[in-house]
Amino acid sequence: MVQQQEDKTSTDKEDKKQVGSKYFYAHGRRKEAAARVRLYKGRGQFIVNNRPIEKYFAQEVEKSYYLRPFLLTKTQDKYYATVKVEGSGKSGQLAAVVHGLARALVKTDESFRPILKKAGLLTRDSRVKERRKYGLAQKARKGKQSPRR
Repeated sequence: MVQQQEDKTSTDKEDKKQVGSKYFYAHGRRKEAAARVRLYKGRGQFIVNNRPIEKYFAQEVEKSYYLRPFLLTKTQDKYYATVKVEGSGKSGQLAAVVHGLARALVKTDESFRPILKKAGLLTRDSRVKERRKYGLAQKARKGKQSPRR
């Protein structure tokens, strides 16, 4: 019975190795959002959080933004991706997805790096909400109102 379990685990490891070689993996981040991107070769459907990307990012402006890395590198129909994104809001998540897609494209072909770098898609936008400081009123920089006149 022990031998059967050992055999089972060895085949699981082999399956994971095979799956690992079929895609390019990258992280994208923006504000509090973090996107884990798997980029596959071929034609397929873009999936974000188990939903088609057209449903997750429904607006036309959003569509033009997430397709930008592919348009710049002229690889529209050559790749598709599955993405898990969490944290922040929709705009932060969209920027994180684009950042992850750009990084994954660079892993597929290093010649894409200067194109995507020039467009600013490989740079992680590090702007985050400033934390609230104690002794102030509600906001990060807002002081309390003075009672004097």
